[in-house]
Amino acid sequence: MTFVLRTAWVFAYCALVVAGNLPTLRALFEFSNQNATASYVLLIPLVTLVLVYQERATIFSDVRIDWPAALPFIVAGAALMVAGFWGQPSMAADLTLRVAAIVLLWIGGFLLFYGQAAARRASFPLVFLLFTIPIPARLLDAGVQVLKHGSTEAVSALFALTGQVYRRDGFVFSLPGVVIEVADECSGIRSSIGLLLTSLLASHVFLRNAWTKSVLILSVLPLAILKNAIRIVSLTLLSIHVDPGFLTGQLHHEGGIVFFALTLAMAFPILVLLRSLEVRRIRPRPLPV
Repeated sequence: MTFVLRTAWVFAYCALVVAGNLPTLRALFEFSNQNATASYVLLIPLVTLVLVYQERATIFSDVRIDWPAALPFIVAGAALMVAGFWGQPSMAADLTLRVAAIVLLWIGGFLLFYGQAAARRASFPLVFLLFTIPIPARLLDAGVQVLKHGSTEAVSALFALTGQVYRRDGFVFSLPGVVIEVADECSGIRSSIGLLLTSLLASHVFLRNAWTKSVLILSVLPLAILKNAIRIVSLTLLSIHVDPGFLTGQLHHEGGIVFFALTLAMAFPILVLLRSLEVRRIRPRPLPV
């Protein structure tokens, strides 16, 4: 079987999976439009395709039909699809189940037509494809609480650092002329997910060692908390010393991209440092004379 014909079979298989799950994909489209924390999910398959295409020479250097490797994923995907059939695709829990079924079937198709060796070389794009699955509500809520608690502590530290007088009661800060609360909506969960995805892609593209990739990915949480605290403190101080409208104005509601860019600016030196450490470790040492 030629590679072109093999790839045509893969696309036909994936199209068949899509055709059999159109209600689920329509529900996923509506969910991503209505839920800010899931606005990225429709881009994940496209990013996966781009990654596979960019690394095609390495990934497809050895391909073969591999039923034993593919069958567990295809059976698991079919089982989840049947289990999700009894629910409503518009409900978040059932939608997570049904999208997981689609992703497993896609991965199973890749394994079937290209084989285990190719899938191993394409492990990052295939794992990244899992982000197409909507995050379960309980896991999302847990992330919100971690960010909320961390942001509250960081806000307190920044207020103390700036010398701003305040009184704290849990998540509520009382300052001269204004009272603010670090609520769930202030956790920055959406930008944190975006930062995580960006860091995963950056670590895959620019870093080679497992430890440097891990450091970059682990830096996402403290950077997200610091960014969120800077946003809250900046808006609060601007409202006290410049204009009270900053707490309800455009910067508050639409300034997420500004502070997200700030987070990327803070993450960039970390990436550069980790990359330089990798280069330094592989640089050959001069031989003694």
